[in-house]
Order: sequence, then structure tokens, then C-alpha cells
Amino acid sequence: MKKRVKFMVTAFRDGFQSVYGARVFSRDYMPAVEAARAAGINYFEAGGGALFQSLYFYCNEDSFDMMDTFREKAGPEADLQTLARGVNVVGLDSQSSDVIDLHARLFKKHGISTIRNFDALNDVNNLIYSGECIVKAGLRHEICITLMELPPGCTGAHTAEFYMATLDKILEAGIVFHSLCFKDASGTSVPSKVYDTVKAARQKVGEGVNITFHTHETAGNSILCYKAALDAGADQIDLSLEPVSGGTCQPDVLTMWHALRGTDYDLGIDPNKVREAEEVLKECMADYFLPPEAKKVDPLIAWFPLPGGALTANTQMMRDNNILDRYEEVMAAMGDAVAKGGFGTSVTPVSQFYFQQAFNNVMFGPWQRFAEGYGKMVLGYFGKTPVPPDPEIVKLAREKMNLEPTDKTALEINDADPKKGLAAARAMLEKEKLPISDENLFIAAACREKGIAFLKGQAVVGVRKKSTEAKEGEPKGQPSSGPGPARESGGGLFPGGTGLAAQGRYDLLSRVEGQVMAVLAQPGAAVDSGTPLYTLKTAAGEIQVASPLAGRLESLTLAPGTPLSAGAKAGVLSGGSPVSPVPPQAAPPVQPASPPPAQPASSAGEAVKANLSGTVIRHTAAVGQSVKAGDILLVIESMKMEIEIPATASGVLQSLPAAPGTQVFTGDILALIG
Repeated sequence: MKKRVKFMVTAFRDGFQSVYGARVFSRDYMPAVEAARAAGINYFEAGGGALFQSLYFYCNEDSFDMMDTFREKAGPEADLQTLARGVNVVGLDSQSSDVIDLHARLFKKHGISTIRNFDALNDVNNLIYSGECIVKAGLRHEICITLMELPPGCTGAHTAEFYMATLDKILEAGIVFHSLCFKDASGTSVPSKVYDTVKAARQKVGEGVNITFHTHETAGNSILCYKAALDAGADQIDLSLEPVSGGTCQPDVLTMWHALRGTDYDLGIDPNKVREAEEVLKECMADYFLPPEAKKVDPLIAWFPLPGGALTANTQMMRDNNILDRYEEVMAAMGDAVAKGGFGTSVTPVSQFYFQQAFNNVMFGPWQRFAEGYGKMVLGYFGKTPVPPDPEIVKLAREKMNLEPTDKTALEINDADPKKGLAAARAMLEKEKLPISDENLFIAAACREKGIAFLKGQAVVGVRKKSTEAKEGEPKGQPSSGPGPARESGGGLFPGGTGLAAQGRYDLLSRVEGQVMAVLAQPGAAVDSGTPLYTLKTAAGEIQVASPLAGRLESLTLAPGTPLSAGAKAGVLSGGSPVSPVPPQAAPPVQPASPPPAQPASSAGEAVKANLSGTVIRHTAAVGQSVKAGDILLVIESMKMEIEIPATASGVLQSLPAAPGTQVFTGDILALIG
């Protein structure tokens, strides 16, 4: 008799994350959930992980509403599972005890039945309390050990023996769990190690414990690894549905069904009904831009073990910021970040730490700037890494971040941090006069400023659809890096326009919505890059809008008191053109934002320009304030990092043209100092 293999369909969480960077409107795919249910599938990954934050960050949707709808469509008997990152729960940053407890209670309230709980460092201390909260909330707890293959040449962890030592610690800690998962997010583990790991685990936990194995097709060996896991005694595997299967995702249900034909294993499906469900999902997703890298098997992934979900999330962000040409350089630098960082498993959030540090090493020079997450990881703030990080890297992180190493647990640190926890979240809501509820408290704690923006109705949609791209288009004369926010290079609040730079004319399109308060320049006037053109009252306050480049102001069709919508044409500039993108082979590293020696601003004003594309998240100085060179003026978010922008001269802050929430690009004017 054939062994029935249990499987969870990951299409609606990991599949979306691995292909679309989790930027998917839930209303678009719910018909496919119903179709999968009709095909006999009753075990779904339904949220958590990056999908939780992504709905607030990119889709202007509430994740709790999504989970409620998913439960309705999947039916009352379906097992709905989400992914949690130990003490991080569903955020990139780790959380305090009260937020971890609220996470479990809210997910239970909103229809979830199982939580898969992992720690990227395999530090069991980070699983004890989170696991306790999951069980206490009445949820099924699938505890997780994270796997990967180290880059060639690295040794010291990530062997079957290391994973069994981690399992021993889980058992010794007395953590209650209902299922044991071995999760390889990068898909780099070799089949022989998978077999040895699962076989040893089966011997330790006995026959009564459900063992799951999870991998991705990114390295091209997922089917072999799944077969090895089954042969070693695994009960369950994770599979996906077309068009979010294969490549950076899990193998397709039908691919695995086919691979198991003629063996002693059976998925127990009707393949024709699954085909029908896949056709529905393909139709649901037909309008979404599918990044080519999402469906690719990459033979070099062993050298930079980036998980599928992180790979496309980061390429999508690089598209947003018009720096996708630097991707291969960043990937080449990632192996070094892994080798020197203590061998945490490359799964969120550690995979993002690796990527961010590699990104910084390329953009700012090797080890000149530490990504906050990477630096704190090597200094011990998220727990104990599998092996000690490189001592020189620890020394550099300590010096550059002005932060001492610690051996305290992440929970101890977070519970003592007044900026974390439900009290801090409540203060954020009260400051903005937002309703206090458990859901809103958790959104504020997990998503910070972007969560508050969502609750205030100011969230920005960043979903890439073909129809939207065809309607909005990219500026003509610019090389396309794929669908997404597009602009010609410029400054201030102008995202670019009609692409008429070749004819010496440049349409000035407003990037934000507001009301014109004053017009500061007249048609026919000669303007420099950074010359104030008008003031605009926005939801974030009054801002001054500057010219993105030098030239003659041909027209400025504005009057005080008139509304100006985002994307509306404010005027035309002639006699200048935006800077052309630098060819990839000639792109130099961006210099660190460390300030030069203090010097007075020039009489024309000192322009502080962005050395990196991103989104302004807060101002830390006010217009009219006296500042010194090196004072922090504002903070932008880029590649999920917060980048402080310092004053480059001493003087009086004349303007901050980019309001919080504004997307800025390399070379944009962020401040004027006079």
C-alpha cells in the first residue's frame, strides 16, 4: 500500500512572496482559493511572513481582513497556516513579549489554525516564549529548524549533526510542538544532507511526530530533496500552484505528483481537478508583472544563498529605485557577508541582513556602513549565531555603530526597550488620534511608520500590473527595468514626465497631492537645480518644491489656492535635461553619507542631495532651524533600511522639499541650507 504524503499549498503566501515580492491584492486571488478548495485541497499557507507587512506597505490592505476572507473562502475545516519568525513574529525587527503574545491571539482570532515558528539563527531561546504563546492561544505549533548549504569554502555549521544538536536543545527546553519542520528557504541544501537530517530526526522523535520538509526550486534540486526527505521518514512536504511554482518557489503539486508516479508515495489528489484550480489562479494573476528571475533556476545560488522570497522582493525594490543594474554586484558581495556573519540561516530576517550588508558594501564601499540588522546580529542583539562572527567584522560593527556587543537574549533586550512593545504602539496611535484596538496596536508595533500611514489612509500602493504599466507607461527615452514606478532622473518632488529631454524640454509632474500656497518663480525665469518654484500644503505639512535641474522655466501653470494632484503637470522646463542613467559597468560606488568638515553654506544655498534612492520616512530637523554639518536632517528608507541624511554644511535650513512618504532618487535635492 502506498504511503499518503501530506502537503501544504504555499501558493498564496510563499508563492506570492517568491514571485511578486508579496505585492498582491487579496481580492484578485480569492477565486483561486475557492477553486483549490473545490479540487480537494484543504491545507493552505494563508499569511504571515513577509505577506503580513506587504499588504500594509504595498497594497493598502489590512492583513487581518485578508485572513478573515481567506477563512471564509477556504471553509471552516481547512487548516490555515501562517509563518512566524520567533521573536520577530511577522516583522523584520524583533519584538517584546507583549507583542509576541498578541500576535498569537490575533492570528487565532482571525481564523488561523497553525503557526510555523522558526528562528533564523537556530537559537532555541528565541523559540521558547513564542512557542508558548502559540500553544496558549489554542493554535497548532509547528516548530522549525532552518537549513541551508554554506557557500563553498565555508565550514563550521549547517550539517546534520548541527541540526540534531538544535533539535536536542528544543527537546531539552520542553517546548510543546505538534509538528517538526526542516525549512530550507534558499533551496541550497543537498539531498544527502536532507536525508541524513530527517532520518536522524525521525529516530529522535519517534513515529508519532509529524515531520515536514520545506524547500525551493531555486537551486534546481527540490524534487531530489523532497524524495530524499520522504525516503528518510518525512510525512509532509510543501508544494505550490502554477504560476507561482518552480523557480524561486516550491515545486508544483502536479510536478511532484508526476515525480512520485511509480513509487511507494501518493499525494492523494485528482490531478485534473488540480489543473482546473491552476487555470483559475493563472487567470487571477494574468495581469501581474512576473519578474523573469522569479521563474529561474540559478546555478550560482550556492555562492549567495538568497531565499526565493527575498530574491524577488529585493529585485522589486531595486526596480523601484532604478538600481537593478547593480544586482549582480550585490549578489557577488553576498557570499562575503554570509561567510563573516556567523552562519545564520539565509531566511528572513537574516537573509535580508545579508542582502542589505552586501548592498551597502557595493554602494558605499566594503564594510564602510553597516546595515542595522547585520551589525546588531554580529554584535549579538538577536541571539547567538551558529558560529562566532568574524572578529574583525565585530570590531568594525562596534566602532561604526557605537554599540557594544551583548550576550543578553533578544527578549530581555526588547522588553527593556521603551521604543518597543504595546505601550509604545499605543503612544503612536494616540499621537495620530487613531482608534485603539488590538489589531491597530499590532499593526503599529509590527509596521511602525508605514502601519500608521495605512491607518491614516495615507498608504502608497506599489503593486505592478501590466494594465497599470500600459496605462501609465514609463518615460520615453529611458531604459526599462520592468514595470513599476518610473521617472526620469531629477530632483525635488518631480518624478519626471514626458521624456522630452532630448528636445530640451522637461515636464514637471508633481509627485504628491496638495494645495498650492504660493508661487515662487515666474515663467521665463532662469532657474538652477534646487531653485524653489512653489509651496504646497500636503497631508504631511507645508513643503517647498524645487526645480529638479537648471534651465529656463517655460511655464508654471499654478495659482495660490488651487489643488494639485499627484502626477499632475505643474509646468515645463526648457534648456536642461535629466541626468542619463550610468551604464552598469561604469557605475561607481556611492560614497558614504559621512559629513565633510564643517563649512558655511554658499550664498546660493547648499543643496543636500540623495546618494541613494528610497522613500522619505521622517524629518528630524525643521525649516528655519540652524544646523551644523553632520546634523541629521531627515531619514529615508531604502531596501528596508533606514538611512540618515546629514547636513553637508553649517547654516540655516531653508527647505525640505521632499515630504514624508515621498519617493526620492539618487541626485534628488533633499534639503537646502543657506
